[in-house]
Amino acid sequence: MEILLIAVALLVGAAAGFFVGKNVLESRLRASRATAQDEAERIRGAAVQDAEALRKAEVLKGREEAIRAREEWEREEARRRDDVERVERRLQEREEALDRKFHLLDEKGQAQEQRAEAVARREKRLEQEEKEILVRAEEVQHRLESLAGLSGDEARRQLMHQLEEEAKAAATHRIREIKEEARRNAEREAKEIISLAIQRIAADHTAETTVSVVALPSDEMKGRIIGREGRNIRAFEQATGIDVIIDDTPEAVVLSGFDPIRRETARLALEKLVSDGRIHPGRIDDVVAKARKEVENGMREAAEEVLYELGIHGVHPEVVKVLGRLKFRTSYGQNQLLHSKEVAILAGNMAAEMGFDATLAKRMGLLHDVGKGMTHEHEGTHVELGWNLAKKHNEPPQVLNAIKAHHDEEPHLFPESFLVTAADAISGSRPGARREMFETYVKRLEKLEEIALSFPGVERCFAIQAGRELRMMVIPEQVTDEEMSRLSEDTARRIEAELQYPGQIKVVVVRETKAVDFAR
Repeated sequence: MEILLIAVALLVGAAAGFFVGKNVLESRLRASRATAQDEAERIRGAAVQDAEALRKAEVLKGREEAIRAREEWEREEARRRDDVERVERRLQEREEALDRKFHLLDEKGQAQEQRAEAVARREKRLEQEEKEILVRAEEVQHRLESLAGLSGDEARRQLMHQLEEEAKAAATHRIREIKEEARRNAEREAKEIISLAIQRIAADHTAETTVSVVALPSDEMKGRIIGREGRNIRAFEQATGIDVIIDDTPEAVVLSGFDPIRRETARLALEKLVSDGRIHPGRIDDVVAKARKEVENGMREAAEEVLYELGIHGVHPEVVKVLGRLKFRTSYGQNQLLHSKEVAILAGNMAAEMGFDATLAKRMGLLHDVGKGMTHEHEGTHVELGWNLAKKHNEPPQVLNAIKAHHDEEPHLFPESFLVTAADAISGSRPGARREMFETYVKRLEKLEEIALSFPGVERCFAIQAGRELRMMVIPEQVTDEEMSRLSEDTARRIEAELQYPGQIKVVVVRETKAVDFAR
């Protein structure tokens, strides 16, 4: 029972404690809530005050910005008004200027109308005067015809003839000026190119003759060369085809023949026989055969050396063989292998200066006279023989054209062909390069004078400078200054057509007028 009472008492005490604790907790919560509400009211009041302050600041700021915008707008408006005023002033000035121009145009229009009326009056007056002049001109013409004894057509023909003569004279004078200017320019440029090409070459040419001299150790060797009853000399001449001349010339024997290759073979063979001392017909045949092979090898080596020096490759062996024969071939005393080499160098140098193919120009220059190595054994000109040889062995078309074009047998089809022809003329016409027989030289001079004297108006002529210049003296009354240019050109063209000559011939026409009087 006691236990039950204790339990009830504990329960009552616990319930009372619960209610007391609850009341205490609720009182604390009410106090905290009141404090929080007070704090919230304080914060709300502070926020309201801050918001009011911000509102007032923003209102002030907006008012200031509005004031600034208004001031900016007023300034912009003032600037626009100024611009409009300036535009209006310019428009007003332009309008005033247009008014003045319109006024001037009106005045000019009135003046133009007055001038047109004046011109119309003048035209009428001029028409009337023209009619009067025509009538007077007819009267004057009839009077002149009656006084001169010529009709109008005859006078017109005489006037036209006179005008034609004056036009011809003026045209001739103009043509001469143009030709002189072109000649000066062409000569200057050509001289520069040719001088540069010539400066790069230095070649010596020897004058080959139809005889060779072989030195002997003593005059006793002449008898051994002749042999018993002349059998040695006969065998030697038969083997070589060269005449052996043994005369009173001390310690020397002369070999005579027109074939330079045979003459060179005979010279080498005779020198070997003389140095060996064994001279008899059997020995002569062997030595001549060996000398012939040596000469052929020497010619081929000479051609190969020239090809190597010029940097030319791919030449057929047969062409090289014929080219080597030019070593003993001459033209007017000029060695043809050295001449061909010189032409190749000159043409190559000029081609290099002008931007053409220098190697091809050298090949064309070297082979332009290759046919001269075949003229002793084949029929035909050296141009035909050389062209056929080059064509057979597939030489380029430029080489074929150079062979024919340098003697004008076909037109120059390539620019290098012109250079080869010019180089050939330079090499053949330079002093000392060629020589010619006296009879041929005299005939050429006579033909030059004959051609010059065949033209009307030529009084005298002189071939000077070894036939390289022709001077023609004309009669002043028959040949005018304007006709001199045409006379020199016609003479030069006729010389080109009728004569063959190395180099070039200068034609000079001289017209001299003298006026003589005496002071008494």
